[in-house]
Amino acid sequence: MVVNATAVKTRFGKYLEDSIKDPVTIEKSGRKVAVLLSIDEYERLTAIEDSYWAKKAAEAENEGYLTHEESIKALRAKP
Repeated sequence: MVVNATAVKTRFGKYLEDSIKDPVTIEKSGRKVAVLLSIDEYERLTAIEDSYWAKKAAEAENEGYLTHEESIKALRAKP
């Protein structure tokens, strides 16, 4: 569902209820600017993102760390 910001302003309760079932995309001046979504959907998306970054952190840890000297050398290296 896509609605303009003025409609959301005047009928916020309706769109809040609608967002429980499906995300509500909000347009302002003809461009999409925000999405109103349920707390369940927000938590689902946050869990996916947290899982992704946890996996990336574990991969980085498995690859090992640079020593202090290696870090300084890498920072000073010219691209």
